[in-house]
Amino acid sequence: MSVQALSPDFSVAGQISAQDVAAIARAGFRSIVCNRPDGEGGLGQPAFGAIEQAAVQAGLQARYLPVVSGQITAGDGAALARLLLELPAPVLAYCRSGARSSALWQLAQAQH
Repeated sequence: MSVQALSPDFSVAGQISAQDVAAIARAGFRSIVCNRPDGEGGLGQPAFGAIEQAAVQAGLQARYLPVVSGQITAGDGAALARLLLELPAPVLAYCRSGARSSALWQLAQAQH
């Protein structure tokens, strides 16, 4: 799992698994945001529900904010901005490669 910090309180990664969540917690993250629609990657893609369950067991917050690649809107960015006000930081957001999560963060920053 490769994590890229975009700010002290927000990082992005490609697809994670439920098995990654304990390491995410040990790395100091307090929240996880999934930006990848369930089933986008076929049967091999871990469902958000499994990651959310692992997050709860690890004491992390988890939220589902799926966006379709190439179809991100300002409204999606606003939704992430609202989540970032609600969730304890630091936050790790993930999608297939981390690119959508990065784009969403940039849109969220434009809300300020």
